[in-house]
Amino acid sequence: MTTGATTPTAPRRSRARTFVPLGIAAWLVLEIWLLTVVAGAAGGFTVFALLVAGGLLGAVVIKRAGRRAFRSLSETLQRQQSGTAPAEDRSGTGNGFLMLGGLLLMLPGLISDAVGLLLLVPPVRTALGRRAERSLERRVRQATPGSLGDAFQQARIHRPDGKVVQGEVVREDAPARSHPEQGPRPPLTS
Repeated sequence: MTTGATTPTAPRRSRARTFVPLGIAAWLVLEIWLLTVVAGAAGGFTVFALLVAGGLLGAVVIKRAGRRAFRSLSETLQRQQSGTAPAEDRSGTGNGFLMLGGLLLMLPGLISDAVGLLLLVPPVRTALGRRAERSLERRVRQATPGSLGDAFQQARIHRPDGKVVQGEVVREDAPARSHPEQGPRPPLTS
């Protein structure tokens, strides 16, 4: 039976939802293949020692970056409480990429170790940080109304969006109702 109405179609999958799982699978296969090639050439004990060293180095890097981030946060809070102007100190930048580098070092695999070591180089972290900042600013500027970028802009300028949430105010100091067995009141409607 046809009614003339169009049949609903399933929403299209985004490219990220299609290619990210394929990319992760390809990366895992490549990591395993490279580990077997290196183990065949240098020996299994050498590969095991490389993986353990990468894990230990990654743990040290993450611990150090976490301490730096905590120290930077506590100094910023102390400056705000004392009323002094925050210093434009960029020494704490790059902690996110430093932690990502440490995490990649901790993951078993030689490709992830190489990328993790690359993220430990300060000029690489600085360049990636600048690129990420520009990309985020561009996306926020191009955001359509009602999107996540618009929500960030509203939060930044402290402007309410005019939405009303219905509810009931319950006051502890209000006198008790005469009929407690009535149950909860119905919601207010306009």
